[in-house]
Amino acid sequence: MFHPSAFVLLCLVSFFALISRADQPAQSGPPAPPAPAPNILFLYADDWRFDTLGSAGNRTVKTPCLDHLATESVSFVNSYVSTSICGVSRASLLTGQMMSRHGNLSFAAFRTPWKETLPGLLRDHGYWVGHVGKWHCGKFPSEHFDFGKAYHGKHWIKQADGSLVHVTAQNQKDALEFLRSRPTDKPFFLTVAFCAPHAEDENSEQYLPQPSSAPWYAGVNIPIPPTATPEATAKLPVFLQKPQNESRRRWSLRFDTPEKYQNMVKNYYRLCSEVDASCGALLAELDRQGLSQSTIVVFTGDNGYFLGEKGLADKWYPYEESIRVPLIIRDPRLPASRKGQSHGGIALNIDLAPTLLAKAGISASRAMQGHNLDPLLRGETPAEWRKEFFYEHPVIKSKAFIPSSKALVSVNDKYILWPDFDTEELFDLRSDPREEHNLIADPKLSRVLPGIRKRMQELQDLAK
Repeated sequence: MFHPSAFVLLCLVSFFALISRADQPAQSGPPAPPAPAPNILFLYADDWRFDTLGSAGNRTVKTPCLDHLATESVSFVNSYVSTSICGVSRASLLTGQMMSRHGNLSFAAFRTPWKETLPGLLRDHGYWVGHVGKWHCGKFPSEHFDFGKAYHGKHWIKQADGSLVHVTAQNQKDALEFLRSRPTDKPFFLTVAFCAPHAEDENSEQYLPQPSSAPWYAGVNIPIPPTATPEATAKLPVFLQKPQNESRRRWSLRFDTPEKYQNMVKNYYRLCSEVDASCGALLAELDRQGLSQSTIVVFTGDNGYFLGEKGLADKWYPYEESIRVPLIIRDPRLPASRKGQSHGGIALNIDLAPTLLAKAGISASRAMQGHNLDPLLRGETPAEWRKEFFYEHPVIKSKAFIPSSKALVSVNDKYILWPDFDTEELFDLRSDPREEHNLIADPKLSRVLPGIRKRMQELQDLAK
């Protein structure tokens, strides 16, 4: 509650400030013109987990371009997606909304009006808007873009002349075309939605990098995760252990032998390093055009990724490997003291739309549910900043294939509900960061569980 004496003091301070300004001579000349709107380059990788960066502490993967970008940026070490699957996560990025509100439950179009989306608002306010690469939200709405090339699914794309081009090389080529052909009298917003390192699911090789990267990681032994064991798999809910579960099926395609694990993860890392090199080429193009000081650059992913942990592959489930993503934001307008810094506040993919709109001087749609990350970029943590968030994922095909899940997630604790099986999990992430010990049956916690369930229901209601 605001104290009356504090209110009086505030009024006196404001009064004397007004007197002080009144005594000053009037400013001569016209007011300074508003600062030009920043360009925005959004680098968006597919199935790129939070720790697949040298700058994130990974000692195996080679990502020199993104590592350098991190030295000029603010990195978010607790960045999450609100739903860990390609189409839903992309819809959340575009709309700033949870799945429950935008309505894309897998790969369909979202119901949010286009004029309320991030690219829609930017274009309506004079931005030259482009999209390159994966879309995965129904039919690509080319009429809403000034430049649009959408494709995904295959690592090698057949050209009109019959030749093949790798999808990452195509992503880079199309993005460079946008940067070089755009009108120079407008700010631009470009999403480069890399298709890599997503697997080519129907191909027995799964990950198909370019021949030029074949020497990369040769002779390297990829460390096997501590939880890539039968014992860790046996601790999962029983329905996740069954072979008809899609995560288990994909694990058997990729990671079920030591030899297969080494080959698959090396090729996954090669795809990541190829994306890193393409990001470097686009950043170099900004430098060449003299745009680095007027362009905000964001790098993130659409979801995390299991690399054999708990005997799982891909994403979907509310475990850390699946829901955490990298998030690097370079804003040249931030003070030099923020370069190379990190922040531990919880950042969500739904925060990026309102954040980028605010940086462009545009009001976010009132239906957006994310928050402006600018205070965190400045190194602050507002008292009201979220301490936890609601995670949601729909059932895909059937509960045996990919079951639905919900979770209440904080940096320190996680509560998971599997509604299709009426099963709960509870983890203390401080003492159990790998989520190996389900505490749901611990009698010491029986008193706190009703409050946890209630809080998750509150956040679930707000997600609608």
